Amino acid sequence: MAMKQVSIQDLKAGLSTVVAEAEAGRTIVITRHREPVARLGPARAGDVHRGDRVGQGRLQPALKRGSKGRYLATLLDDRGGR
Repeated sequence: MAMKQVSIQDLKAGLSTVVAEAEAGRTIVITRHREPVARLGPARAGDVHRGDRVGQGRLQPALKRGSKGRYLATLLDDRGGR
């Protein structure tokens, strides 16, 4: 896997995505004025595969509208009475 280069400015704008890529096993070189200044990589061994699309998906609602007031019952059931 090739190392990705990211400027500090782009890193600030997309930190979550860059961290997710590093967590997935990719090494990212951080640059300042096109010169490498740091390297970001996974903290642990690559025993977890997260895929190429990490951080690019959309969240889906757990409950749909129109549950006729059953939100609380569903949430309490999910929490196991806690």
